[in-house]
Amino acid sequence: MSQFKKIIGLMIVLLAFMACKTKAIPTDKDQKPLPERYTNQSDTVNSGSLQWQLFYKDDNLKKLIETALSNNFDLLAAVQKIEIAQNQFRLKKSELLPLVNAGAGIAQRKFGLFTMDGAGNASTNIRPNQIVPEHLPDYQVGLNTSWEADVWGKLKNKKKAALARYSGSIEAKNAIQSILIAEIAATYYELIALDNELDIIKETTALQQAALDIIKLKKEAGVYNELAVKQFEGQVFNSKSFELNILQLIQITENHLNFLCGRFPQAIARDKTTFSSFDFKISTGIPSQLLALRPDIREVELELAAAKCDVKAAKAAFYPSFTMTGTVGFQAFQSALLFQTPASFAYTILGGISAPLLNRRAIKVQFNTAKALQTESLLKYQKTVLNGYIEVANEMATIETLEKTLDLKNKEVYSYEKSVEIANDLFKSGRANYLEVLTAQRTALESKIDLINTKKSQYKASINLYKALGGGWQ
Repeated sequence: MSQFKKIIGLMIVLLAFMACKTKAIPTDKDQKPLPERYTNQSDTVNSGSLQWQLFYKDDNLKKLIETALSNNFDLLAAVQKIEIAQNQFRLKKSELLPLVNAGAGIAQRKFGLFTMDGAGNASTNIRPNQIVPEHLPDYQVGLNTSWEADVWGKLKNKKKAALARYSGSIEAKNAIQSILIAEIAATYYELIALDNELDIIKETTALQQAALDIIKLKKEAGVYNELAVKQFEGQVFNSKSFELNILQLIQITENHLNFLCGRFPQAIARDKTTFSSFDFKISTGIPSQLLALRPDIREVELELAAAKCDVKAAKAAFYPSFTMTGTVGFQAFQSALLFQTPASFAYTILGGISAPLLNRRAIKVQFNTAKALQTESLLKYQKTVLNGYIEVANEMATIETLEKTLDLKNKEVYSYEKSVEIANDLFKSGRANYLEVLTAQRTALESKIDLINTKKSQYKASINLYKALGGGWQ
């Protein structure tokens, strides 16, 4: 017995030594820390921590977002992925516990008479004065169990990896929600911008029509010829075709909003008069807050944690496995005797140890794959963090530029509106020709459209900055 124990101990030491001969696990590469701040500001308040209900003030927009959160197909699919990941975690968690099954079986045996079993049974009583039957029935009812002792933490690390991926699926859903809300808000303000463009075009068309009527009267009086009439007519037709294009864009934009809300096309409630009252005030805080607020960064961080656990589990596969199996129940050669205890009571207990020898190459491949996936997850994490910082920096620069541009555009529109008034007055008094009126109207229209587009870009940049700071999923 002592000799047997020595052999088992020697096998364990030898197998453990063989398992340790693996390549070193890759460690995290040195990562440059995030800058302490975006600019010279020292404010630590981050608007990304605001709930979207507080950030967006428009009630019509809030209703659209609420509808989308309930019906959007991408978001609903993300919820199902959370359910899948949760079930995977439960599965890995259950692998740490013994596996117990209940079962019943019926067998019929016949041993050859020229075998040890057959010859022994032919001269053995199974019951007093009853030889073991040549055709021996076997009835069984009971429980069987198996359990692997998680000595090296293989199963525990698989459970940790599944838990990290389950948490990561929640962050993935949050990231989808953040993107969805930002897209709905940007599309909503794009729709309102189109409404305002349509009003400007209608107003301009009316002015052009009035100028055309004057030209026609002056042609009849012999002041102008047909060329002037056609010039003004062409401009009116151009504005009307522009109006039709805007109406088409409005319909397409409405349909896109309805698609994001997971519903068939219908009218979108909105107040176009709110477009001029820009009320987004955003504080960027400090860059390190992105690590906690951005769901995409938290998702890849959890994926990296899961990859690390996968490497540990893959390494543990080199070590010996300790398993225990057993059965307990009732067994008899007649069904009537099956539950007559203690004679029919039966059990088996088996403990075993095994380690890979011939299949070590396959395990090594799996281990190296796990290390490569860990390195890939680390690089993805670093890329996502850098991308988050760049997104914030870009939107901040865009907003700063748009604020200056918007001020200039307002002055530009005011100047061109005055030029149209002056051109019309001079034209009526005969001190300006019709080409000057045409040019002034066309330029004023273009400047007003540019002003609306600049305002729309300002809305979009603010929405994108809020999303880049980690807002929209709370």
